[in-house]
Amino acid sequence: MVQVIEKQTGTAFKLKKGQKLKVIDPQGEQVSDMVLFNAEDPREKISSGKTLDFEESILITKGDFLWSNRSRKMMEILEDTNGRNDFLLAPCSPETFQIMYNNHEYHPSCFENLHTNLAKFGIEPDDVPTAFNIFMNVQFDQNGKLSVDPPLSKAGDHVLFEAKMDLFVALTACSAEDSNNGSFKPIHYQILD
Repeated sequence: MVQVIEKQTGTAFKLKKGQKLKVIDPQGEQVSDMVLFNAEDPREKISSGKTLDFEESILITKGDFLWSNRSRKMMEILEDTNGRNDFLLAPCSPETFQIMYNNHEYHPSCFENLHTNLAKFGIEPDDVPTAFNIFMNVQFDQNGKLSVDPPLSKAGDHVLFEAKMDLFVALTACSAEDSNNGSFKPIHYQILD
């Protein structure tokens, strides 16, 4: 059954070892932030640094693994119809909008959507690591200057993951204007046995 994450919101759930998670961009050009925690010991969590180290790439796609801070495989990417995902930027937070957008009004953020949904598993805001940014299109020039370009994902693009341990998973429909080409849309997902 397809589950819907409404625009600028998030969810969290348990995924058992061997189960598959399909994250779908139903309309195109919508990023989803994902963080992972070992359900048996949530101090073990997804690590951008270890993943980049062990996969020897900044572009993580089909055939790659998402690794933990304890150098263990958490998920394998079985399918990726979009091919552009990254670990280069942290989840947008209230401070992101104040510092980068000079917006001091309330703004939904992936960080808030991640930690509020993970609270039921005893995970606190300071525990939330850099997310795996599904469908995000971060580019960089020869001097290393980063730019966030519109996602390349088209309607129906998906990434299929397989859990390598029991996990707590949190997913968002990203809330940052620049990441989603100026608009906000839902994200769909399925858990497959």
